[in-house]
Amino acid sequence: MDRFVAPQFIDVEDRIIGPITTRQFIMIVIGGVIAFSSYKLLDTGTFVFVSFFTAISIVIFGFIKINGKHFYPFVASVIEAVKRPKVRVWCKKITESDLSALRHIGDKQEEIKSDFTLRKATMNQKRLSELALIVDTGGIYEG
Repeated sequence: MDRFVAPQFIDVEDRIIGPITTRQFIMIVIGGVIAFSSYKLLDTGTFVFVSFFTAISIVIFGFIKINGKHFYPFVASVIEAVKRPKVRVWCKKITESDLSALRHIGDKQEEIKSDFTLRKATMNQKRLSELALIVDTGGIYEG
């Protein structure tokens, strides 16, 4: 019989340079491109502001984890929770025929409950042991 090796630790990202993963490296490169282009195109004050904002964004989205997950799924969950309505109301219109059908079902359930209590009262320890033996033997023992 052939033996196959099952892959393990598939949720761990590959490391490129030391502790930096591929995703983090790509984010750093994109941040570097944004900082370089803002240095070439913008004045000093705006360059400092854009570079600071870019660096903070890269650190937050690339390196911060909340509950073992990356930051961007957390942000997506927060946005989804904010967009979702706070109160959920289910307005089902019940007609008179539905009510009568529900009452009829309720009467049948009361009959079933009373029948069940009668059967339950007649169950004794000997019968219970016998049923357990039948189940344990797979139906071979017939009592």
